[in-house]
Amino acid sequence: MAYLELDRVAKQFGAQTVVDDFSLAVGKGEFVSFLGPSGCGKTTTLQMIAGFLEPTRGTIRLEGSHLTKVHPAKRGLGIVFQSYALFPHMTAAENVAFGLEMRNVPRDERAERVRSALAMVGLAGYEERYPRRMSGGQQQRVALARALVIRPSVLLLDEPLSNLDAKLREGMQIELRQIQRTLGTTTILVTHDQNEAMSLSDRIVVMSQGRIEQIGTPQDTYERPASAFVSQFLGKTNDFAATIDRTVASARLVAGSWSAPAPAGFNGSVTISLRPERIGFADTGLAAKIITRIFQGNHWLFQCESECGPAIVIRQNDGQPQPAEGDVVRLTWRVEDMSLRGGGA
Repeated sequence: MAYLELDRVAKQFGAQTVVDDFSLAVGKGEFVSFLGPSGCGKTTTLQMIAGFLEPTRGTIRLEGSHLTKVHPAKRGLGIVFQSYALFPHMTAAENVAFGLEMRNVPRDERAERVRSALAMVGLAGYEERYPRRMSGGQQQRVALARALVIRPSVLLLDEPLSNLDAKLREGMQIELRQIQRTLGTTTILVTHDQNEAMSLSDRIVVMSQGRIEQIGTPQDTYERPASAFVSQFLGKTNDFAATIDRTVASARLVAGSWSAPAPAGFNGSVTISLRPERIGFADTGLAAKIITRIFQGNHWLFQCESECGPAIVIRQNDGQPQPAEGDVVRLTWRVEDMSLRGGGA
């Protein structure tokens, strides 16, 4: 039995369907991210789990029990909002203790759990500091400690790192994942940041226009996108028009001057999808010209114009000479590194 289960959940506001036919089973201790662009329904889905919105139809269960009619305060969930929602007139310790007070936890136990929670997020010694005297990263840690101190059955995170600068956000991602693994708390994260979802998650739920496009591990979702939307949204990708030529003795998949044995199950016109880091330069392959070469520290990014249209190539900075802008090159890749769409047999 799934620990948290959403069964064909939908949400409508008037005639507008914001979430449609959303089904997901989350295991105990699992970290799952809802990933998608603004307006795709990910926050609405999180709010239905939290109890702030009631589903138009469908069922939400936690450990087999229906959540739909349970008041939000009675669900035992921890929530961290994008804005942190700290009480400005309370110290860090008072903010963290608030949920315990609402649950009538004895004073001595409350003090120990607050101290432990603040230490866990790296804020030991900050107990008496007010939010206005704390940085954005410190406020985010207080909000996380406040959510975790109640020992929630599920931790819900609504883009909690989006207000932090890039370096601090990366550090907090690492700390958040370590804390989650240590505690084993079942966690749902809402984010529009692809790197954040891939860094933190056991599984990613990619959403578009209120529906699930794909559910999978970060690697599976990235390497084997189930749709053009997933391919384009989750990182950079190249789409090349190709054809299956079965007039020859050994059927070939052809894209410009690149070709390989044709895979089974496809016919006619297809689209080849390739991640930029899976393309290399070789003596034979798809003819292209380097338009722009950009140095990005640990790798080079090349913008090319190929026989099959624009192409992005990423090569690791291994100290070897790289093509220059204006060079004519050949692009090649392994058959197992690409995915095909269209051309059903």
